[in-house]
Amino acid sequence: MVHILNKESSVLNKFLAELRDVNVQKDSMRFRRNLERIAEICAYEISRTLDYSPRIVETPLGEAEVMLCNDQIVLGTILRAGLPFHQGFLNYFDDANNAFVSAYRKHHKDGSFEVKVEYISCGELEGKVLLLVDPMLATGTSLVYSYEALVAKGGAPKELHVAAVIASEEGVEYAEKHLPHGTHIWCAAVDEELTAQSYIIPGLGDAGDLAYGSKLG
Repeated sequence: MVHILNKESSVLNKFLAELRDVNVQKDSMRFRRNLERIAEICAYEISRTLDYSPRIVETPLGEAEVMLCNDQIVLGTILRAGLPFHQGFLNYFDDANNAFVSAYRKHHKDGSFEVKVEYISCGELEGKVLLLVDPMLATGTSLVYSYEALVAKGGAPKELHVAAVIASEEGVEYAEKHLPHGTHIWCAAVDEELTAQSYIIPGLGDAGDLAYGSKLG
């Protein structure tokens, strides 16, 4: 299932507009915070799909019945641009376990590229709900490789949610084709085009550079 959050008007659109705005982007702290705030909105929406059961909580004056989540959550993030986005999810799923993948594009002279996965930090995934989060879902290749690397390390989760700020139509289609049946894909927005270098248009540029500064190579 694909959930596109900006199809309905909400405060999310303000944060998304500022992420895209070339003038607001000059403030890297605000850029990171807007990634975090969109993640918090995504986290709330995802929380509505999870499994709950009633629990009794003791108050100073008695007892109250509260519906609490039964699922064990694992937050998986692709470094480095994913870090502020990850933090937004962690603000809401504050008792989640965490997993990290270092994946990058190795570009060739002919314009093609391959995805390299260099580092994985992951605990047990069996029977848990995996939230795999990355601000940009361009081709979908890095996302799928990262998921496969996490499963090879921690086992298959019982449920998978993928979250991105901006996705391309091509990236969403690739993810739907290569990720497990029943995967939920959550996007703040979906754009139509990719450049020859696989950047999303209109997109917002390089999320990692905008959050943390330009890199060499």
